[in-house]
Amino acid sequence: MENKITFIIGGARSGKSAFALAEANKFKGQKAYIATAQALDEEMRERVEKHKQQRGSEWDTYEEPLKVADVLQGIKDKYKVIIIDCLTLWLSNLMCSGNDVEKGIDSLCGSLSTVYCQLFTVSNEVGMGIVPDNELARRFRDFAGILNQKVAGIADDVYLVTAGIPVKIKGSK
Repeated sequence: MENKITFIIGGARSGKSAFALAEANKFKGQKAYIATAQALDEEMRERVEKHKQQRGSEWDTYEEPLKVADVLQGIKDKYKVIIIDCLTLWLSNLMCSGNDVEKGIDSLCGSLSTVYCQLFTVSNEVGMGIVPDNELARRFRDFAGILNQKVAGIADDVYLVTAGIPVKIKGSK
């Protein structure tokens, strides 16, 4: 099977995850969903549960806030379709963990290229607004921009989703 990476980027609540799921569901067979969110409060637990219910029984869920590259390497031969949702949550987890962010980004991007399946990656676009007023937020915005550029660079197709409308910005028609 060929490696095809589809990168889906957009603002918060723009419809990115729904679009990734709809595209992934066009393929038959068991699928994997790597969730990077941590359900640290009730609202987030409800969100995670709602997403699980939307996916259905043909989806296996792997909840991993940090070691996404390791999970990907562990399951890459088992599935024809994998979604990673969301890279910016993963980045936030990575920054808060004290790990080397640049090394983590390089490791993840290296892993993406070794997966021979339909791989959908979802991320937030955070660089289109005002300059954040504090150092941590600026560092996050900068690292998110670096991460998104690297993933877009290796992706076959890139979609920008705004108000639920996906617009292809890279790839064949």
